[in-house]
This record gives sequence, structure tokens and C-alpha cells, in this order.
Amino acid sequence: MSFDDLIDRHGTHCSKWDMMEPVYGVPASDGLAMWVADTDFRAPPPVLAKVQEMVDHGIFGYVNADTPYKDAIRWWMRTRHDWAVEADAIFTTTGLVNGVGMCLDTFTQPGDGIVVFSPVYHAFAKVIRAAGRELMECPLVNNDGLYEMDFDAYDAQMTGKEKMVILCSPHNPGGRVWTREELQAVADFAKRHDLLLLSDEIHHDLVYSGHTHVPMQVAVPDISDRLLMLTAPSKTFNIAGLHTGQVIIPDPELRGRFAKRMQALSLAPNSIGQFTTAAAYSPEGAEWVDGLLAYLEGNRRVFDEAIAAIPGLRSMPLQATYLAWVDFSGTGMSRAEFTNRVEQQARIAVNHGTTFGTGGENFLRFNLGTQRARVEDACQRLAQAFSDLQ
Repeated sequence: MSFDDLIDRHGTHCSKWDMMEPVYGVPASDGLAMWVADTDFRAPPPVLAKVQEMVDHGIFGYVNADTPYKDAIRWWMRTRHDWAVEADAIFTTTGLVNGVGMCLDTFTQPGDGIVVFSPVYHAFAKVIRAAGRELMECPLVNNDGLYEMDFDAYDAQMTGKEKMVILCSPHNPGGRVWTREELQAVADFAKRHDLLLLSDEIHHDLVYSGHTHVPMQVAVPDISDRLLMLTAPSKTFNIAGLHTGQVIIPDPELRGRFAKRMQALSLAPNSIGQFTTAAAYSPEGAEWVDGLLAYLEGNRRVFDEAIAAIPGLRSMPLQATYLAWVDFSGTGMSRAEFTNRVEQQARIAVNHGTTFGTGGENFLRFNLGTQRARVEDACQRLAQAFSDLQ
């Protein structure tokens, strides 16, 4: 299997490709889908083999697969992230957005303030508001194209209503890999304001050369009594549709509260999600991820060079994820104009920066998790759409 193999996802009920015309007006006939955060690569061989094995067996009854499933997760975290995870700390949700919702439901009350560092993954705000909680945006500082945190400003924003802070690590959409010092500062902020800390680390496997992701529990062990860790194989192995994610809770008291809520709602993992997670978190899966990262680094290089060649456009240095965050403020164009050029002239469906909250107004997010030929095509289209600037 080659990452260059073009796979046609049209007509497969694929959100990214089949919904770009209804959502963005980008024609299905010749549009490029670079919005929804999944990739256009087939899942790795061990995952496909496990699914085929289950199909060949032909019975999809009740299973008890917790032990191999949790053993694989623990092996992966230990070998890939130097993180020792207890089996009893692992809870399974139907993806990480559900994990966020479950944590809000278990540990906070309607009207509580929930802190996010914006711009940030748009689903956080949707779930927070839908749960009747109050969104508190703490804007990141764009320091010469790199996001940083300003805790003096954030301290001044706190009202006393806040009960939880959500960190996206690595950061989506900015692609930042937070340093140990930055993680310590987040933990100190949570302690100062007596906040639970929810660390969404779904992109932790997709980190580029020169950068190292450190799990929050590893970086700041003494934050464990207020820490909720979120992980999933979905972005890494392109199995988001299986809706299997993990909430990992180091503290026994918090675990008990979460387990009780899970039981009250009768939530349990599905067998395909468990078996494919175990298959992915394996030496074969690790080898595949190494190849994926090398390929994505090539996509990043091609895309960044093309963006840098267009006056007024700037791509934030991508340290992790396959999601490029492009600043159009240097063009002097209105948001409507540069968005129209990308969508209607270049015919590329992308995420609008405003959906990520304060600070995203002049940005668009491009998904580079696709074949190199499509990235190169997108680059040519963008160069043509903004040719009058060159």
C-alpha cells in the first residue's frame, strides 16, 4: 500500500467529500475536500486484517475484549510516549467529542464556566454551549506566527465561576506542540483557579521531526488529582468512523465518579472499535505511523513552500497534526473575499477560521492528510486564485 494511491471517496457517504457542495458550494465534480479532519489514506494493514477476520467469522455478538484492548493502549503509550497508564484508568467513549461531553456531564454543572484557549477545535464550544455551560475564551497570542499563552491576561479574566479548563495538546488548529514549561504553566493556572484540567491529546502521534509531544500526566505528575486525559487512535490511523476514544483518569476518586456516570448511561465500547484499536496499537501499526509521518512531512513542505510564494499568505509553522492554519490578513482582503477565492475560484472546501473562536477571523484551515498529488493540485489552484498579488 502506498500513501500516493488515489482513493475515490465520492458516493460513500463520506462527510468530507460528499458534503462539501451542500456545505460550502464547492462542486463535487472537480472540487478538493480539505476540511473535515480525517485523511484519505486506507487504514493500516493490521487494522484491515482484523476487520476482515471479524467479517470472515461472521458473528458480531457480545464480547469481553477489555484486557487485550487495554493492554495494547498501555503498550502504545509506554513505547511511543513514555507514559505509564494503569488499566483501571482507561474508559472508552464513542470518540473524543463524546469524551468531552461525558467529562462536562460528570464533573461540572449547568452555568459553570469552561475555559478554552482560542482559537481552538470548534467542537469544544459546541459541546460546552449545548451542555448549558458558559464558554470562557482565553485568546492565544500570535507571536510572529507562533501561538503562545498569556497567563497574566487569563488570570485577570477569571470570575470564580470556572470549573474546568480544556487544553488541546498538540494544538488544533495551530499545530503547536506545547513545551514542558508551557504545560507546567497550564497546570499551575488550573491549580490557582481550582479547575479540572481536560487535556485533549488526540493528535499526539502526529508530531514532526524536531518536536516531541509530552503527555500532560508525564510533564506534570502532581496535576493528576485534577487531570482528565483524552486520547484516541482515530486521527493516527484514520478510523474516526469507528467512534472509539479513551478518557484516561489517573485519580481514583475522579475515576469512581466517571465510572458511575458511565454505568448510569449504560455506555460501553463496540467490539470493532476495541479490536481495531488493539490491532493498530502494535509494532506493525507503529511502523505504518512512521511511514505516514514521513509522507505528511513531505506534504507539509510542498504546501508551505506554495503558501510562502503567495504575497500576503502565511502558513503557521506546523509542528504537529496534518491541519495547516493559513493567515490571510497580509492580503488586506476581507474575510468574505479571501474565502470566496479559495472556495469559488480555487474550488477547495476548507474550514473557516471563525468557527474556531476568537483569533481565527483571518484564517482558513487546510487538511493536508491526502495524497501528494491533491496537495500539489491545491497549491496550483491557490496560486492561480491569488495570481493578481504576485
